[in-house]
Amino acid sequence: MIGGGFIGTVGMLALWRYGWGILHFVRALVYRLKVFPHMRRTADALIGQEAPNAYLLVTTFRIDSAVTTRVYKAVFEAALSAPGKVTVVASIVETGDQRLVKALFRSLCADQDKVDLVVVRIAGTGKRDALAYGFRAIARRCPGDDDVVAVIDGDSIVPQDLIRKCAGFFLNDPRIGALTTDEVSEVRGSRVFQEWYALRFAQRHTLMSSMGLSERVLTLTGRMAMFRASIVCDPGFIRQVELDYIDHWRLGRFKFLTGDDKSSWFWLLRSGYKMIYVPDVVVMTVEDPPTDNFFSAAAMLMIRWFGNMLRTNSRALALGPDKIGLFTWWAILDQRMSMWTSLVGFAVAMIATFFVNGYAFLLYALWILTSRYLLTLSLLASRPRVSVFYPFLLYFNQIFGSLMKVHITFRLDRQKWTRQKTTFAARSSKRPLIASSFMSAYMHTLSLAAFLALLAWSVEVLPTPRALLIFP
Repeated sequence: MIGGGFIGTVGMLALWRYGWGILHFVRALVYRLKVFPHMRRTADALIGQEAPNAYLLVTTFRIDSAVTTRVYKAVFEAALSAPGKVTVVASIVETGDQRLVKALFRSLCADQDKVDLVVVRIAGTGKRDALAYGFRAIARRCPGDDDVVAVIDGDSIVPQDLIRKCAGFFLNDPRIGALTTDEVSEVRGSRVFQEWYALRFAQRHTLMSSMGLSERVLTLTGRMAMFRASIVCDPGFIRQVELDYIDHWRLGRFKFLTGDDKSSWFWLLRSGYKMIYVPDVVVMTVEDPPTDNFFSAAAMLMIRWFGNMLRTNSRALALGPDKIGLFTWWAILDQRMSMWTSLVGFAVAMIATFFVNGYAFLLYALWILTSRYLLTLSLLASRPRVSVFYPFLLYFNQIFGSLMKVHITFRLDRQKWTRQKTTFAARSSKRPLIASSFMSAYMHTLSLAAFLALLAWSVEVLPTPRALLIFP
């Protein structure tokens, strides 16, 4: 039999997890329906009176020419529709991309002086270098206090009214340092990939809207984020993006290869800037899964996504609730706790099925199907349609994603781009690398064993070691 105390504990844990989700859902509705419309009216009124200059920084590397053409065509059209002058900064590695971008510029922006093009060539040493070189090119142009910089990934297609609909927020509040927008995806892969990405962006829309109510989103996506120009020209900000690192108690100091968006986010968070969400502007991203196998591709992408999050999470927590706000601080803390709490139900169901009652897993499966169906319906508040795949993908993200987060927690120094064939060499010598890998595996295994042992004890599968609790 499972103890009543444990049932109460699991019930409280479930109440917390689902209550936290409901809170985000309600906050998202309040932000989109009540708070943001007022912000939109104010921003539109200000942009009608002033015309700040804008800089559109696009980073392009190993993206096929068809996508590059669509991306820069959209960028130039957004520049031509902007209320002020625009400089497009193309951070490029390959000569073919440079020729293509210049040809598009001549085709779309000929015989006008509103839009300028600056090409920055780099050596293909990574996106961080591409951004740093681009930021310095913008700084040399001495932008004004109210000018803005949009950082756009090479596979992101921006709307034509991007600048007009976003720049006004910076005019309204000098403490707004950056913003990001809604995203949808065009996935060049099988149906399951398409539904998985659509689900991810639907969930993102809800979470971003909720955090927008606190004026501090949890990430400034590298796909498209807009910054106050004075920030991207700050030498400290440029250094943070270009040469970010952490000092880990076991792994030592290691530089960040991926996660430039988390570096910029942390700099603004530490500096006290607001970071807002603009839900009525939609950027479309062209997604190419790294492999055709869904599970392999999901693992590769999660390692990059969650690794970026976890490498920045602890130092963001260290800023404290007084610095970043209690709700934002708790949301960051929840990112660390949820990887374990999300596994409790599944682990207990498996333990109870094998050692207590064979029907336990059937009851658990019924609960999962019911709860994930209701969660799927809640996404209709974010998107006009949902998919029959969503309940299964929601559960996959919960269990597989949590396992990947736990795995990455003990291997924060392992980094790899999914598009670029570049990895981070944690050590120059094989012996320290082998020792580090062994300790990572050892601590990972020990933590999982302790987690399962605690759950097994709580369902009375493992006896309480009473002899160890008796003091002489």
